Amino acid sequence: MISLLLIVISALFFVGIITKIKAKIAARKMPSILQPVYDVIRLFQKGAVYSSTTSIIYRIAPIAYFSSVLLAVFFIPFDGEAGLLSFHGDFVFFAYLIAIGKFMMIIAAMDTGSSFEGMGANREALYSMLVEPAFFIIVGSVALFTNNISFQELFANFHIGSNLSYAISVASIFVLIYIAMVENSRMPVDDPKTHLELTMIHEVMVLDNSGFDLALIHIATWLKFAMYGGLIANFIIKSSWNLYEKIAVYVVVQLIFASLVGILEAFRARNKMNKNPQWIIVLSAIAIVAFLTTLIITQKIILN
Repeated sequence: MISLLLIVISALFFVGIITKIKAKIAARKMPSILQPVYDVIRLFQKGAVYSSTTSIIYRIAPIAYFSSVLLAVFFIPFDGEAGLLSFHGDFVFFAYLIAIGKFMMIIAAMDTGSSFEGMGANREALYSMLVEPAFFIIVGSVALFTNNISFQELFANFHIGSNLSYAISVASIFVLIYIAMVENSRMPVDDPKTHLELTMIHEVMVLDNSGFDLALIHIATWLKFAMYGGLIANFIIKSSWNLYEKIAVYVVVQLIFASLVGILEAFRARNKMNKNPQWIIVLSAIAIVAFLTTLIITQKIILN
């Protein structure tokens, strides 16, 4: 329950912090950290508009997307304590919950009959397919190191103290940060502020969404950011700390994560579209190096 509350609270501020950091770097007037929340409240007060070409798939997709992300949050542990849901191999179910939500958004975009939204759906599907191995391999490295196969057991038995544990932690945090960027279609893969349909990915997929549906999509994005921040925090929090110290470190990690995203977006240009697949595959390459290093050092594979 603590993990769920912390992720929900972090999600409310996450995108606002990113926007504030980017405005500060660009020397622009900084909006309130809660401005995205105000925008979503305003969207909830508006009605949704549906094209006559869409079917029931388009109407249920935002709810399915939000529900899948919220259910995935239930699996995130805190300080080695299980989330609201936990079982052996739950990280596999977690990954495919995210995939189900994204699949619903992809077919909803295609359901509109718009060539632009179909183009964005095609790119979203490709990038999701390419980033999925990076997640499984990096989590597999931690599972191999701890000999456990659930989120709760992975972090409860992951103790930083050896050079290998430091290497796995650094590689895992790096990969998770950029997985979050890809999953949420942020820089350098996508620019959430662009208005050029030919280069848009996620934003072009939701062009026809409005009102309540668009609000759910925004909230799901916030939760995904805070969810990956929660996973990163679990690599840093030590079991020897008291509860207040753990919560404080968790909040600081989320703040640093949001600030880092803002800084990266402020100083990085978006990749050329044809370079994105290569860039995403690099994440899997880093994860593979971590996995093979773990195999060799733990002597689960012996090189002659």
